[in-house]
Amino acid sequence: MKGLTLAREFYEAYGEPMLKEDFPEVLPYLAAGLVGSGSECFGYDDEISFDHDFEPGFCIFLPGEDVVDEKTAFRLKRAYTHLPEEFEGFRRSRLNPVGGMRHGVLRMHDFYIMKCGSADGVLTNGQWLLTPEYALLEAVNGEVFYDGSGAFSTIRERLSYYPAEIRIKKLAGYLLNMAQSGQYNYPRLIKREDRAAAQLAVHAFTDAAMHVIFLLNERYMPYYKWSFRALRELPLFGNLAESLEFLISSDNGEKTARVKTEMIEDICALIIKRLKEEQLSDATCADMEKHAYSVNDHIRDGMLRNQHILSGVS
Repeated sequence: MKGLTLAREFYEAYGEPMLKEDFPEVLPYLAAGLVGSGSECFGYDDEISFDHDFEPGFCIFLPGEDVVDEKTAFRLKRAYTHLPEEFEGFRRSRLNPVGGMRHGVLRMHDFYIMKCGSADGVLTNGQWLLTPEYALLEAVNGEVFYDGSGAFSTIRERLSYYPAEIRIKKLAGYLLNMAQSGQYNYPRLIKREDRAAAQLAVHAFTDAAMHVIFLLNERYMPYYKWSFRALRELPLFGNLAESLEFLISSDNGEKTARVKTEMIEDICALIIKRLKEEQLSDATCADMEKHAYSVNDHIRDGMLRNQHILSGVS
């Protein structure tokens, strides 16, 4: 059983009745769901996931103390711990008496501060550029089973994806990294027969290309261990997963290096074509560096445009 399904069924069987019966006065202000860290919040959990942090559980998100005071919050935490210890053959962890930060009772503002540094999801340009992409995804993944006031979902919507010009800034930076690592450094390192450094270059190219593909799809890129799985699910350029996997898993012998150099150029050409289709670049060449700076020039906000082109690259 998938973790999200397990969480929803556990909530519907025990969590929802507990909230309705014991906390009707605050129920309209609460939200409940499974959101945040863990493969189950992405739907990526499998049998291997069962070895840690996999259990029937969900989160109850509370508004500020002016709406739900600490006494009521404590009662909610205690009620959560008293839910059945076993459900559908899975046992709940008792390591933390109040459910911890993955499951259990927590304040909405604590959750969002933990993920993006903002209690209400309002971010400055600097925060958008510096907040890890996987953390933003963890703020909006999973499922919300109930949201009485809509406050929790409003913040989720606010963080659902980058503002348009932040997307362009990040795109420009990763395009420049593709150019430097793949088009420029990789073939030079192969000529020098520095195969270890060449492999570092091709890893850097692959990472940058994956970020570009997610940005073109307007999707957050998850933590690295789930990045290829998520890449394969993308409608645009998801079919490049096999090529990118080949780049980082093959050797750098003379014959293979020629294939990899051609593959890098082919990937760049496909992305350049897409940039032109979206009217994000005015450059008319195969040099990804020129396209990167042209993309950056499309940012209307002067302060954001004039920041270092790599300011949005993690």
